[in-house]
Order: sequence, then structure tokens, then C-alpha cells
Amino acid sequence: MSNLSPHQLRRLILEQSRRAGVGHIGPALSIAEIIAALYGEVLRLPNPEDPERDRFVLSKGHAALALYAALKLKGIISQEQLDTFCGDGTLLGVHPEHALPGVDFSTGSLGQGLSFGAGAALAARLAGSARRVFVLVSDAECNEGSLWEAVMFAAHHRLGALTAIVDDNGQQALGKTAEVLNLRPLAQKWRTFGWQAAEVDGHDPVALRQALATPHPDAPQVVIARTVCGKGVSFMEGQVKWHYLPMSEGEYLRACAEQEAAP
Repeated sequence: MSNLSPHQLRRLILEQSRRAGVGHIGPALSIAEIIAALYGEVLRLPNPEDPERDRFVLSKGHAALALYAALKLKGIISQEQLDTFCGDGTLLGVHPEHALPGVDFSTGSLGQGLSFGAGAALAARLAGSARRVFVLVSDAECNEGSLWEAVMFAAHHRLGALTAIVDDNGQQALGKTAEVLNLRPLAQKWRTFGWQAAEVDGHDPVALRQALATPHPDAPQVVIARTVCGKGVSFMEGQVKWHYLPMSEGEYLRACAEQEAAP
């Protein structure tokens, strides 16, 4: 497996967001290290059609630009395809569609992705397959009752092949997550439902890889990844407005300059 750089992902996110005039930049930037860890070292993806490949579900589908950037860097889609993001007739919409190579599930209706993942993990067991399933959800999705139904289902069936990752950036479209619906203590809630739970710095690649590398055979696991929305662009970090807003040309140039100066 080859390493992916979060810096490379962020640069592609900014380039394509500006080119298409589309927002959702903050949620995509916050998961750059998570996507880099998954696609760089954790996911077993010999090719997108291999039935024994690991499955990945981007439940927070509005962050699809981070996924598209990883697919491009892995050689699964071309630069020409990436440049169609949000264009007429494209398969690269604001939310991912399963018709695109490398995308296993169409997502974006928040709260549904973990159910897809639980089904995929149960299917792997029934097929006698060793493949694993990873589902990346937002902390705001934990407001959804449908997510907790999937949490209970996975624990009941001891779906050890299933790993959920919570992008715990503390923000959602309408404000701070704690003010919209307080979820704390989040890890303890998952443990109470029968999951193994770990909490890590979501911008620490080593900690992420260690947390994601090994499944728990008798229970599903969740990794609470503490992140910053808009990470890597100083004027976006922690600002709720960048959940939706597109960049002006000046903001784009400033963001790119910060990326160039990043270590």
C-alpha cells in the first residue's frame, strides 16, 4: 500500500471546490487525515472490482471531494474525471454515487451509511469473507435515530468486521453540534450499546492507523476522531459558515498559499 498525503488531498479539495464553485469545503478538509490513513495504509483494495476488497462507506456524503481526491491519487479515477466534479452529466456529484468506480454505496442522506455498513459486514460473514467494512460518519449524524438502530443491530450480531469512524469536528450545518443536540459523552454512548470504542486525534496519522489497523473479532468498533472543521486553512478552521460556502478567488489563493507553506 502507498502512503497518501493529507496535504495532497487538501490541495485537490481546494482546487476542485474553487473550479466548480461548490462549498462543503470545511467538512471535506476535516477528514483529510482519516481518508489518507484509510486509502494509504488500511483499506485492502487490490482493485475496485475485487469481491474480497474492503468496503468503505462515506456516510457524511457531503464531504465527497475528499473521497474523490483519494480515488484520483490512487489511480482509480483520472484527473480528467476529477475535473468533471459537479459538471453536467458527471458521476462526481456533491454526494458520491455508486456508479463511480471506487464508490461502493451512494450516500448523502445522513444517518443511513452505518446501516449500509452493517449490512455489508453481515454479508461478508455469510459469505465466509475476511473483508472489513469502514463507515465514516459525522458527529451530527449521531443525532439520527436510524444511526443508533444500526449501532444496536451491529452489536447484537457481533459484527467484528465493522468499524465506524466518527468525524468529531463539533460542527454541523446549523451551528455547533453541542448546541444543536449535545451528544457527550459520545464514546461512552457507543460502549453502552456494546461497541469497542477508542478516541484519537483525528489529525494524527499514526494514531489513526493504529486505531484502524486491527479489528475486534467479537464486537464492532468505533473510532472517535477529534478533528477541526476546515483544518489546514486558518480562516476556515472552526467556522460554521464554511460548511456550505464556496470560496472567492482571493480566499482560494490565500488557502493555496497556506497549503504551500504547510510542512
